[in-house]
Amino acid sequence: MTANQLRIIGGNHRGRRLRFVPGRGLRPTPDRVRETLFNWLQADIHGARCLDLFAGSGALGLEALSRGAAHLVAVEHNRAAAQRLRDNISLLNEQAVAEVVHGDALRLLRTSPDTPFDIVFLDPPFADELLPEACRRLEQNHWLSDAAIVYLEHEAKQPWPALPETWIVSREGVAGQSAQRLLRRSILG
Repeated sequence: MTANQLRIIGGNHRGRRLRFVPGRGLRPTPDRVRETLFNWLQADIHGARCLDLFAGSGALGLEALSRGAAHLVAVEHNRAAAQRLRDNISLLNEQAVAEVVHGDALRLLRTSPDTPFDIVFLDPPFADELLPEACRRLEQNHWLSDAAIVYLEHEAKQPWPALPETWIVSREGVAGQSAQRLLRRSILG
C-alpha cells in the first residue's frame, strides 16, 4: 500500500483502498487494531449510529459503515482532511448515511445532539490531551445512548485519564504507541 492510503478490511467495502490527507497528529488506526476492534464490536455494529470524533483519515468510521452501521457522523478539524473524507464517502456511495462535520470536536460537544449515538470512536491527537474533556462532554451533554459503546485510543506510555463513572471497561489492548479501550455505558435505573 502506498503512503497516505488506508484499506477497508471488512464488510461491504472490504479491500477498497482510500487516500487520506496527512496531518499533524494523524495516526490512522492500523489494520491489525481495526480488525481487533471490529471483532469486539461485531454483535453491536449492525444498525448502530456512530460518531467518529477527531476522524482524521476516517478509518474507524468508514470501517463501521462497511460493516453495517446505519449512520455515521465524522468530525474533523482539518479542512483538507474533512474534504477528503467527504470524497471517500462519495467513492463508497455512502452519502445517504454519512455526514462529515468540519469543525472542532470539543466545541461541537458543548451542544447536545438531536439523537444520541450508539458507538463513539474517540482517537484524538495524543499530544493535545483532549481525551478527558471529550469524554466528560460526551457524557454530560447527552451524546450517548443508554447502552452506548465508546472506543478510546490513548498514548500507551501515559496512564489512562479518569473516565465517567458510568463507563465500564469491556476490552483493552496495546499495539505500538497506542493503547485501546472499549467501554460500555451502564446506566442504572
